[in-house]
Amino acid sequence: MQIAAAGGRLERVILSHVDGDHIVGLLSLFSELRANTAPIAVDELWHNSFAKTIDDGPNNIASRVQTMLANVAGANMVMGATTDELNTIPDGNKLRQDALVLGIPFNNGMTGELVSLDTSPGPLTWGNLTVTVVGPTTTNLNNLKADWLTWLEDHEGPLATGDPFLAAMADQSKPNLSSIMLHVADDTGKTALFTGDGRGDHLLQGLGQANLLSANGTLHVNLFKLPHHGSDRNVTKTFFKKVTADEYIASANGKDGNPDYSTLNWLIAAASEQGRPITIHVTNTTQSTDNILADFDETTFGYKLKVRPSNQSAITLTLS
Repeated sequence: MQIAAAGGRLERVILSHVDGDHIVGLLSLFSELRANTAPIAVDELWHNSFAKTIDDGPNNIASRVQTMLANVAGANMVMGATTDELNTIPDGNKLRQDALVLGIPFNNGMTGELVSLDTSPGPLTWGNLTVTVVGPTTTNLNNLKADWLTWLEDHEGPLATGDPFLAAMADQSKPNLSSIMLHVADDTGKTALFTGDGRGDHLLQGLGQANLLSANGTLHVNLFKLPHHGSDRNVTKTFFKKVTADEYIASANGKDGNPDYSTLNWLIAAASEQGRPITIHVTNTTQSTDNILADFDETTFGYKLKVRPSNQSAITLTLS
């Protein structure tokens, strides 16, 4: 409602990737737009569907995974992550169709159908912002496609037996999806990184390809949205020494343990060793945040942990 009160338009909506926790709100918004009941308008949409990023060749990855899941008893229980990911494929297609029906430009400004570093013409100017796409890259997408094919080849045969144990192991090892990642700078020189569920190594590759890294392979921004809700599967302590910030945000639901304790540990230790005071903003308290505060004194280690007030629906940061 704050957006509606401020003019009621979003110049551009960006869906980083089609995981359910990222797309569900947009599906509701676009349904309301089609019904003329939405409180705000949308001018453009950026969104990479699974069909265009991973399943655009003759290998029929999605249908093969669906067939494989059908062979596993209780697939929804033992392969929850894979099942959820497959269920979002039609969601991504629906969002694209909604945009087409509404006449909302789709992936506008790119030289191809995808939003990627390689299809972007370079830094884009949006009002007082300069936006650089730093991921995914064509290399990321090709490697991810190869990972999915290898995963299928390794598991299609064994899972045809319907063994729930093998299914659970396969669910833990499945490849991730690829996120749109952006570097944003305003006309005062303030900068931010938005990373979706991207991997730290992919982000470094993209930043390097976009010529945003220094000669020694580092980058400092004012604000860094931690990838994958602060999951320790996407970052390392070394990564936090290379990509640094003043303010960090970990957005999560307060139920799945994110941000992970390891992520917060690496982040605080890296900044402390470099003598950098930092602020970490989290949307919810968790056991991880409680443990970090107990194990790492804020004054001693030079950081602050701030939690979204429970009576507020958002965090607003002013970079002065």
